Amino acid sequence: MTEIVLNEALSEVSLLVVSSALAFLALALVLFSFQLVKLNTEDQTDPEKFSQVEKAGFVLLWVATIVLGVGVVLRGISAGRVPWANMYEFSISGAFLILLIYLTALKIRDLRFIATFIAGFALITLFAAVSLFYVEVQTIMPALQSYWLVIHVVVAIMATGFFSVAAGLHLFYLLKASGKAQKLFQRFPDLQQLERVAYRFNVVGFVLWSFTLIAGAIWAERAWHRYWGWDTKEVWTFIIWVLYAGYLHAMATRGWNGKRAAWLGLIAFLSVIFNFTIVNLFFKGLHVYSGL
Repeated sequence: MTEIVLNEALSEVSLLVVSSALAFLALALVLFSFQLVKLNTEDQTDPEKFSQVEKAGFVLLWVATIVLGVGVVLRGISAGRVPWANMYEFSISGAFLILLIYLTALKIRDLRFIATFIAGFALITLFAAVSLFYVEVQTIMPALQSYWLVIHVVVAIMATGFFSVAAGLHLFYLLKASGKAQKLFQRFPDLQQLERVAYRFNVVGFVLWSFTLIAGAIWAERAWHRYWGWDTKEVWTFIIWVLYAGYLHAMATRGWNGKRAAWLGLIAFLSVIFNFTIVNLFFKGLHVYSGL
């Protein structure tokens, strides 16, 4: 096996680049927040037109995404492997994919109205990464030195990205359904469209999360010679799958939609956050990879 040489200096450069992305993201969030306040205080404008503030916000969001992508790549080069072996690396990679999925989805459907949520969530994720989760670049345990690390984890990150966009749609669905700040929500799609788009994002996320479970079981058999061991992380991954399966079933049968479905979607997303933060930090198990 070729010995992996760690590049600490390049790792520090990566951290600086990621911190720069954090700054661009913060500026984008300020502009998006200002745009929401403006919409709530002024008369309704043409929803098809971008304001100058909104245009500047999306330029900064693209810059933040590109800069963050560079930071993620540099972290991987400095470690001599894919950059998602601990909570810091998973956070910066996850934030990058969330932003990329959202910006790509904008080319297909107008989702500008959740830009504040996406920028805010990515900002919190990056801030936690650099301030709480950061660890020096390091090698990984033998069980993780497998191509299944690439397959299993990257699919989980992608699923989280789709779930994040859906969570933003659920949140704005509930805000619009509350009947408050109607001038602001005039620009947003109607409730049925919000619900339909959120459902589609959750469907894609669920398919990816299902593959995460399957790939994880195969990887576990290769690493520990068993497909399932009731490890804490395995259990919570399955709980998340059950919650989203319940959401999709409720929507498909039309027996439980509207606000109840939106709340269930948010609860499922919160379980994803719980799995990544609380489980990694405070529970013991074979899958605990905080690096802290």
